[in-house]
Amino acid sequence: MDTMQPDITPPDRLLIPALSACNFIIGIGAFVIIGMLEPLGTDLGRSPAQAGQLMTIYAVAYAILSPLLVAVTGNIGRRRVMAAGFALFALAAAVSALAPNFAVLGGARVIAAAGSGIFTPLAAAVAAGLYPAEQRARVLSAVFFGLTMSQVAGVPVGSWIAYTYGWRWALWLVFALALPCLWLIWTRVPVGLRFQPVSLRDLRDVIGEGRLMLAIGFTATFIGAQYVLFTYITPLLTETMGFGRDGIAMILVVSGIGAVPGNILGGFLADRFGWRATLTGLCFAQICLMPIFSFLPLSVPQLLVLVFFWAMGSWSFMAAQQGRLIGLAGHRAPVVLALNAAAIYVGAAIGSAVGGGMILQFGMLSLGIAAGIGAVFALIHLTFSARYSPLDSTTS
Repeated sequence: MDTMQPDITPPDRLLIPALSACNFIIGIGAFVIIGMLEPLGTDLGRSPAQAGQLMTIYAVAYAILSPLLVAVTGNIGRRRVMAAGFALFALAAAVSALAPNFAVLGGARVIAAAGSGIFTPLAAAVAAGLYPAEQRARVLSAVFFGLTMSQVAGVPVGSWIAYTYGWRWALWLVFALALPCLWLIWTRVPVGLRFQPVSLRDLRDVIGEGRLMLAIGFTATFIGAQYVLFTYITPLLTETMGFGRDGIAMILVVSGIGAVPGNILGGFLADRFGWRATLTGLCFAQICLMPIFSFLPLSVPQLLVLVFFWAMGSWSFMAAQQGRLIGLAGHRAPVVLALNAAAIYVGAAIGSAVGGGMILQFGMLSLGIAAGIGAVFALIHLTFSARYSPLDSTTS
């Protein structure tokens, strides 16, 4: 793991809340598209499946740019790089809100992916590097709590604004909220961090290490299974449950509420039982839960319970997987975390593409079963990646 020079003072007590707040805004900017596929698609003359390509564009751009940008900025101070990345993300939100057509909006999503692809993995690396190993999973869970809260409050509110006032106003909200976060980064991230720098050579070495990449790749298969369903949850519920603006907002709120205990539970379970038992249990939970969405409609109370537990299982995954990878990474943790973040978006891109294809070929109700099959593949991947881990079994 990265080591900190002795001249660096203990972490500011507001550092983790500040990083979490920044991830909150990034989460809204990344995922609010999912909650407004219908109004955005109508305005730009695209079907929901076509509008869902914006998630794929963001995901692919993030997957390519995040590890490259983290590597090429390895010798620059962490605070400056994180502030620059977040400023780029804020700029992209403004460009998105002004976009006259789908092509410009897609380009703005690439810029947003570049900015968040710099900030988020470095935020995790800085937090993990400033705290002892025994606190690592909980600290990472706290840093990513902002992403969780974006699902609770930000994405549902953004969706409601998009349906009520237009999708552009939801993106202006992201821009407005991003501005004070730049001040938080500049005032709370410590000056003079002396983590061992990483480089393109480190990126090349990690990519060339098959067992480590197998471990990182599990992120893509697990997230991919979720996004087969999650990307198209709003048109699915519109078609099967007859939900409009308020119903969609309600489901997104419940999903976000489920994400909160999921995020906390993931860190606790990983610290208590180890990453392998935690991730295996989560795969089994998703295998059981997601196919139920292929049997909609359900009663509203049944649907709310299903969405809550599905979201809780989805969001319990991050702390366990990131704690696992940091233990494998050594001084290359920023590169590994960037690749892991990229794997999230590789999974999102694949899942979104598979979901869109399933809709075209088999209809909306095929999404749940397809997602459940994806979770089976994730479990198989986890089993092999655990067996061929770069470290011995005592780390799991």
